[in-house]
Amino acid sequence: MTAPTASVTTIPPEISFVDALADGLLKRFDEPLTLSRVTLLLPTRRAVRSLQEAFLRHSGGRALLLPRMMPLGDLDPEEILLAEEGDSADEGAFDLPPALPGLTRQLMLARLVQAWRWRKMGTTAASGTAPQDVGAIELAGELARFFDQVQTEGLDFSGLDGLVDQELAAHWEETLDFLRLVTEHWPQIEADEGCIGPAERRRRLHERRIALWKDRPPQDPVIAAGSTGSIPSTAELLKAITALPQGQVILPGLDEDCSDTVWSWIGQDPTHPQYGLAQLLENLGIERSEVAPWTGRDAPQAARQRRRLVAQALLPAETTQLWQAGHAADGTQPAAPDPATALADVKRLSCSSPGEEALAIALLLREALETPEKTAALVTPDRNLARRVAAELRRWDIDIDDSAGQPLALTPPGQFLRLTAALIEEDCAPLALLSALKHPLARGGQPPGHFRETLRRLERAVLRGPRPAPGFQGLQAALDESELEAGERTALAEWLDSLSAAYRPCQEARRGGGDLAGVLEAHLHFAEYLATGPAPEEDQQLWAGEAGEAAADFVAELRQAVERAPDFGPGDYPALLDSLLRGRVVRPRFGRHPRLSILGPLEARLLHRDLLILGSLNEGTWPAESEPGPWLSRPMRRTFGLPPLERRIGLSAHDFAQAFCAPEVVLSRSTRVEGSPTVPSRWLLRLEACLESLGRPQAIADISARLQHWVAEVDRPAEVHACDPPAPRPPLDARPDRLSVTRVETWLRDPYALYAREILRLKPLDPLDADPSLAERGTLIHRILERFVRRWPQDLPQDPVGELLAIGAEEFEHFRAWPGLYAFWMPRFRRIAQWVAEAEARRRAELGQGEILAEVSGSLDLPGGFRLTAKADRIERAPDGSLALLDYKTGGLPSKKAVHTGIAPQLPLEAAIAQAGGFQGVPAGPVEALVFWRLSGAEAAGAELEVGSPKDETLADVARSALEGLERLVAAFQNPETAYHARPRPSFALRYNDYSHLARLKEWASSSEGT
Repeated sequence: MTAPTASVTTIPPEISFVDALADGLLKRFDEPLTLSRVTLLLPTRRAVRSLQEAFLRHSGGRALLLPRMMPLGDLDPEEILLAEEGDSADEGAFDLPPALPGLTRQLMLARLVQAWRWRKMGTTAASGTAPQDVGAIELAGELARFFDQVQTEGLDFSGLDGLVDQELAAHWEETLDFLRLVTEHWPQIEADEGCIGPAERRRRLHERRIALWKDRPPQDPVIAAGSTGSIPSTAELLKAITALPQGQVILPGLDEDCSDTVWSWIGQDPTHPQYGLAQLLENLGIERSEVAPWTGRDAPQAARQRRRLVAQALLPAETTQLWQAGHAADGTQPAAPDPATALADVKRLSCSSPGEEALAIALLLREALETPEKTAALVTPDRNLARRVAAELRRWDIDIDDSAGQPLALTPPGQFLRLTAALIEEDCAPLALLSALKHPLARGGQPPGHFRETLRRLERAVLRGPRPAPGFQGLQAALDESELEAGERTALAEWLDSLSAAYRPCQEARRGGGDLAGVLEAHLHFAEYLATGPAPEEDQQLWAGEAGEAAADFVAELRQAVERAPDFGPGDYPALLDSLLRGRVVRPRFGRHPRLSILGPLEARLLHRDLLILGSLNEGTWPAESEPGPWLSRPMRRTFGLPPLERRIGLSAHDFAQAFCAPEVVLSRSTRVEGSPTVPSRWLLRLEACLESLGRPQAIADISARLQHWVAEVDRPAEVHACDPPAPRPPLDARPDRLSVTRVETWLRDPYALYAREILRLKPLDPLDADPSLAERGTLIHRILERFVRRWPQDLPQDPVGELLAIGAEEFEHFRAWPGLYAFWMPRFRRIAQWVAEAEARRRAELGQGEILAEVSGSLDLPGGFRLTAKADRIERAPDGSLALLDYKTGGLPSKKAVHTGIAPQLPLEAAIAQAGGFQGVPAGPVEALVFWRLSGAEAAGAELEVGSPKDETLADVARSALEGLERLVAAFQNPETAYHARPRPSFALRYNDYSHLARLKEWASSSEGT
């Protein structure tokens, strides 16, 4: 066995880190069984898996006993003990309290945050004035992250004293008081739980491992590879490794070319990619010149040139004069790289939106698969872009590996839990109910198809239109008022009863006040019932699969933690659940694409791909904004001893520089996000400025035009034909031979709408959770006035307003199942009743001893076997036999011109029927008045519009003209070649048309028509 010759080595970024590491280990430890005695510490578990794959590639397929590999960031005491040899294993050395579960810690901290905020507001839970404070959960998460930072850096909370000076705002003193209070009591709280924080536990594990090595140094090789030592305890562990007899640290991408002058500036610039490595070397007490290369393999000349170019572009600001000079004053800086050679395989991609960027990247990844064995990856910290790209790739049935996993809240079980929680909170409101019950997991003990069909019948019968009363009782009440046949109504009622029985504990928990544990258990019971299938093996569908297992783990942890939750009301439960689900992710174990992946910058550091696409290179995304958080300001953080926030930018810059040296690179960004312009990442701007100074500003090839063309073409149909307006010509026996006067107006203005309703028998569905509509209000007002007129056809009652309100109360009683409708209409009707009483008194005084008839049906037969029907809202018959026709409108009124010209022919056609004696019980007589009543119930509750006759004409002429126009229309449509055109005259188009989408109006209508 050959031992390492240097304690610190490096692998340049242009060489695949894991491949170089595996190849070097196989060459150094080439004797049988010796490799298995090596202990390897890597940054992440993904790096461990990647190195295992690299060993498989470089071993030629022969059997190997691999090294003992462990992740530095997630050391486990059991793994450490297994890694120790024989008597050196000291179980007591790693006997640490477990880490406090994340949900438990967040809820316990939320309770402290909530109590502090309530105290500031002068409220208490018992007073009944405490605010609904789900924001305490978010602040608790920030507080937990602050604790982790402090414990990671090994700081003492006693350093909080004296952080606020007179230059800072007063609220920082209040915040600091809270932090002092929490940090004084939190250690005791953790001790009572028998746990410690995860960062504190990691730090102690590192410290105990270091102590054990100092006491009994392992004689076998210990190698830490790929870490930059950004965590202090990790840096100390790396230092301890260099002191071991066969210890070695392998750094990723140390810059060996820059001059000592530049290196000294790098050590002072936290935003530089090499800053972290410079700090680590200083901590290790090793000069940069002492760091040896791990492998003697040479990368291609272009790759080396690119590494030097990115190093030069990202020089500290104080040394950027070297862009033009090309070398340092002492002559040790190497000559400037050749941009053409360095950037031969680097491309730039600019897109107009994140959606376009995602599709363009998906196309690049798909293109990579055309080259056998080529691998490619998207590297981005932008989770939205990652999800978009993964979704776009599914169009080619590519299931890509995303290193960050999928948020649990977006998986089917997570969505189902959120939707059922919203259903409980909104107490079966139509949209929440359908969203939950239409989820694929919902089946309620029935076959999915049967469950969906039953739900669709309930939707049509009850949920369309105004909102029913809350709960399943409200749905039952609305069902009782529906127009379904008795058998179907009974079947739906039984189905609702079964759901209601499972839902009842949820209602009881909501009424129980702040018992969050009760709400959780009721919610889980209801969700499990809904997710139960008809077969016994389908009882646990909610918890099946990888996402289901993750949801089950989350629920189990939440059950243990909920007793420590703050005093939230039941109404806060959905928001609380969303907040807690947000931090959970699901990572698939297998089944992803072998050659494509989506990686975060940290995961990409050690991995090798032939093509790397660096996405979302916008300032604020990559690098992310450095926010200090809500607990300490920047000056307070600096005084307290926390590292500068700019260090995160330096770590991000190192990841960018590593990825930039891949064999092929595409630099991608979108110029606008959510409609706002974006700023390119500082590293792109640095590259552009550096290339400008070298006289090669266009050295990076721009593939934006090609990819934008692909994006435009990928969903474009092979052939595009202009869409002609619809012109159906149904056979004569399918065409209507009778219509009401209201349908005649539709026929005139939009024959296609009449065709869809009367011939195709298509009727629009009411919207879900609809506001009280004009049509429904109109029907209600018509019924009330009909009853009033029938009860008092001649003389008015002594109290007409009271009579109208009494009738209205009876009619509105039918709408008690829809409380929103009742609350909206009843105040308006009171105003309408007052106006109608005054108008009735005036009109009846003018009418004298005549009579008033309500809702009178009539008809008139036309030539060709066509029958015109009508139902007059109100007919006033004077003593001399003359008639006045009155129509109630709760919406807009037609203009007099529209009535005279026949565009709004309803009342003129009713006049024609009346003059012919076509109304039942109303003798023929001259029509002397056509009147509209507008009954809106608004500030002006009503208005009366009397349609007089045009100049030199009588109302009889208007009625005759309307009838003649109808006869011509009937004759025209009795020709089988006459089509039912959509909106033949745009200027006379219907104001409200339920069939425009069926006519595909927007595909053929011209802008000149006003669409």
